[in-house]
Amino acid sequence: MKKVALITGASAGIGKATVKLFLQDGYIVYGAARRMDKMQDIAALGAKLLKMDVADDASMIEGVNTIIKNEGRIDVLVNNAGFGSYGTVEDVSMADARYQLDVNLFGLARLTQLILPHMREQHFGKIVNITSIGGKMGMPLGGWYHASKFAVEGLSDSLRLEVKPFGIDVIVIEPGGIKTEWTGIASESMKRVSGDTAYKSLVEKTIPMFDMAERNGSDPELIAKLIKKAVSVRKPRARYSAGFMSSPMLFVKKWLGDAIFDKMIESRLK
Repeated sequence: MKKVALITGASAGIGKATVKLFLQDGYIVYGAARRMDKMQDIAALGAKLLKMDVADDASMIEGVNTIIKNEGRIDVLVNNAGFGSYGTVEDVSMADARYQLDVNLFGLARLTQLILPHMREQHFGKIVNITSIGGKMGMPLGGWYHASKFAVEGLSDSLRLEVKPFGIDVIVIEPGGIKTEWTGIASESMKRVSGDTAYKSLVEKTIPMFDMAERNGSDPELIAKLIKKAVSVRKPRARYSAGFMSSPMLFVKKWLGDAIFDKMIESRLK
């Protein structure tokens, strides 16, 4: 019996690369995103498409019901949909902050709620939550994005312990810098929100860091392979990380402490 996977954010980047890899491995794959036109290439490869907005409850309910009706099961959920709402904590409107959390946190949590009863019934499931190394550290101008990713890390820890008795694994994937649309979208958000405020100088000093990440970012296929590895092993680790600057950044934050980490970031902003 072929396993069934649902992958959100399948219109670009990590999500699209993961769909392709899972198809190659023989999965029945449902790719979900708002932009149906951006998924026609994976449909040509055999993916089944779902128009889904993780900030829209009705679209998630309809998507899960469609998969269960067609396949009778969902074995793997990859919660990949998300974006970066950048700008200082002072400048980002509360409406934008709430939407950041709606997509990156509450949408992920709601889709997981909808799928868990089916995984519990079959006593098997793999839930993969894509966070970021930004779920372990905060960078200037990304407060609300980091807040959402920190929250997903904590949510995943609690969920992992709750569902383990039902044969369900919860896995966190923490990408570093990846060549996707994310960097450009976050950079434009940062300029729009804080580029003409009291924090203009900070924005100007941060832009080169974004440019460096865009130039040197790892290919999305690297994370797709990591996801595939994580769901393939019988006893997956709780967390996996990979991508540009992931290892040194996580090392500094974990072992050298906040003061050293802050000085490292400040030195790059001079």
